[in-house]
Amino acid sequence: MPNEAVLVVEQEEPVRSFLEQQLTDDGFEVLSADAARKAFELVEQAQPDLVLLDAVLPDASGFEVCSRLREGEPGRSWNRDVPVIMVSSRSEPVDRLRGFARGCDDYVAMPFMYEELLARMRAVLRRAGGPRRTVLAIDDLTIDLASRTVRVAGERVQLSAKEYELLIALAEEPERVFGKEELLRDVWGFRSLGRTRTLDSHASRLRRKLNSNDDPRYVLNEWGVGYRLVAAAA
Repeated sequence: MPNEAVLVVEQEEPVRSFLEQQLTDDGFEVLSADAARKAFELVEQAQPDLVLLDAVLPDASGFEVCSRLREGEPGRSWNRDVPVIMVSSRSEPVDRLRGFARGCDDYVAMPFMYEELLARMRAVLRRAGGPRRTVLAIDDLTIDLASRTVRVAGERVQLSAKEYELLIALAEEPERVFGKEELLRDVWGFRSLGRTRTLDSHASRLRRKLNSNDDPRYVLNEWGVGYRLVAAAA
C-alpha cells in the first residue's frame, strides 16, 4: 500500500521511532509529532490518509485530540473524517469505549504486534469513505456521533462544542460518577483542579438544555466529587 501518508502522534520517542521505521519500510509516507499542537499543524498541512494517535500526550489527551479532529476548528481546514487509530497503554474497556465515542476508527492496546497493527491500519483504510453512523441512546436522550446531533424526546438540542464534548464524556458510562479532575483533563486538557468553575458552568448549561423542569434527569452533580449523566439504577 505505497504512498499513503500516516501521521504518527506519539510522545514516547522509542515507540515513535519504531513505528516510523516499520511503516517507512512498508511503503508509507510517515509524518510524526510528539504533541497535540504539532499534530494539528501536520494534519492541516499534509492532510494524511490515517492518524495513529497516542491516548496520552504532554499538552492534551488523545481523546480530546480525536474530538477536535472530528469537530474541526475555526480558521483551520482538514479532513474531519480522516481515519484515526488510537494506540495506547490504556487498555481497559472504558478507555476503548471512550476512544470510539470520541470518533476513533479503531483502538489498539500496547504492547501490540506490529503485524496486527498493520492489518488493522489496512482494514481501516479500506473502510475509509464508507458510512460512519453510530448513535448513543440513554433513555430518551440520543446522540448521533456522526452528525454530532443531540435530541431529547425527539427534539433537537443545540450545544456548544465543549458542552457536546462534556456530554460525550459522561455518556461513555452514564451511571458512573466522573471526577472533576478527570473531566477537566479529558475534555479541556487541564492538568489541575484550578479551573473547576469552567467545568461547573458548562455542566450547569448542559443540564438546563437537556432537562425541561426543575427535577433534572441528566447531568447530575455529585457534590464534592463530580458529575454523572444519569442516576444509577435502583
